Amino acid sequence: MSYDLIVIGSGPGGYVCAIRAAQLGLKTAVVEKTALGGTCLNIGCIPSKALLHASELFEEAGHSFAKMGIGVSAPKLDLKTMLQFKQDAIDGNVKGVDFLFKKNKIETHYGFGRIAAPGKVEVKAADGKTTMLESKSIVIATGSDVARLRGIDIDEKRIVSSTGALSLPEVPKHLLVIGAGVIGLELGSVWRRLGAKVTVVEFLDGILPGMDGEVRKQSQRLLEKQGITFKLSSKVTGVDSSGKTLKATIEPAKGEGKAEIIEADIVLVSTGRVPYTDGLGLKELGVKMDERGRIVTDHYYATSVPGIWAIGDVITGPMLAHKAEDEGVAVAEMLVGQAGHVNYDVIPAVVYTMPEIASVGKSEEDLKAAGVAYNVGKFPFTANGRAKANQQTDGFVKVIADAKTDRVLGVHIVGSDAGNMIAEAAIVMEFGGAAEDIARTCHAHPTLPEAVKEAAMAVAKRAIHM
Repeated sequence: MSYDLIVIGSGPGGYVCAIRAAQLGLKTAVVEKTALGGTCLNIGCIPSKALLHASELFEEAGHSFAKMGIGVSAPKLDLKTMLQFKQDAIDGNVKGVDFLFKKNKIETHYGFGRIAAPGKVEVKAADGKTTMLESKSIVIATGSDVARLRGIDIDEKRIVSSTGALSLPEVPKHLLVIGAGVIGLELGSVWRRLGAKVTVVEFLDGILPGMDGEVRKQSQRLLEKQGITFKLSSKVTGVDSSGKTLKATIEPAKGEGKAEIIEADIVLVSTGRVPYTDGLGLKELGVKMDERGRIVTDHYYATSVPGIWAIGDVITGPMLAHKAEDEGVAVAEMLVGQAGHVNYDVIPAVVYTMPEIASVGKSEEDLKAAGVAYNVGKFPFTANGRAKANQQTDGFVKVIADAKTDRVLGVHIVGSDAGNMIAEAAIVMEFGGAAEDIARTCHAHPTLPEAVKEAAMAVAKRAIHM
């Protein structure tokens, strides 16, 4: 079987790359070892958002309805049905990808893919049968895997990764989360809302490493207010699973001070992700890798071996589904001579806690380190009419603009629906817009995005409602 393009992996980067390539006239095949959609659709983005949405409504019904004059009895959790709701979301999206593959005449080969040689992909099916495929071009889009901690074995029952945390059969009395990054905070929020006590242990001195400092501090205060306990500048050095409860040993990150034991029913290891390249045959092919196990590519996503490209979590950059999607489109267009491009300065990041946390572009810390002069405009949701009406006044919008040109360099939002609002900022930045461009654009009233406009106005110290 011969193709113009074979994509290994059908996550967001892989399936989008395949669809765009097929649209451009390339005979395309995808090799997938398990289910279409990869980690994102099956054990990542989609199922976690389904549980986040369901748990938010559960908490709202129990705590907020009465304030709005809605009288209901205390909500009862049917976890089995909630998990089925999550599975329905997965199934719907996976079927959607399958439909798009058929629509675009993309052939799917299920099994583990290995690049036997440039232009040749061996697929080993679950029954052991192997098939050799040939292609002019090969794109590696195999995504990432859970980062392990030395000495802590994940069994996906009591010591779990994000995969196990999405399918717990009952609400734990105490959930210990290792890592205060996006995954840990989102899944910790889910189980906290459903009734668990949640403790988050973080090696660094703050949550959400890499995000704007002010955003990190405000978000931590809001999550603490909701009931999540944080132990910062701390590390988990071991978990004793011999008893009925897990006993985690917590020590100061710098190694100075006394250790303590924290008991928990479930321990969630969420210390990040690593590129998934095992078994692809890259070492034998001579594909260059960096010190972190990422595939080295040039600006055209080409590896060190002609005919082989790589995108998404296996290469440098943020491990985000939408970043992988854009790279998938870019490499497909490059393969037919078009000018595919990804602007890495405008890649939004969202944390789907409540309130949501979203950012795009540079933080204040980034700009200070680079010696760039900038102005800041901030606007709190406490001064936004729609937020007041909705009783969603937590958080703020921050707009950072170049001090000389007023060009928007970064936007950071903590607030309800921040993940949707950040799109406006990304579009403005993609077109090189200024804070004044946002400030002079008419925004519908009353809406939450008015806070973005007010923050842009505040850059020039002319916010109206503050």
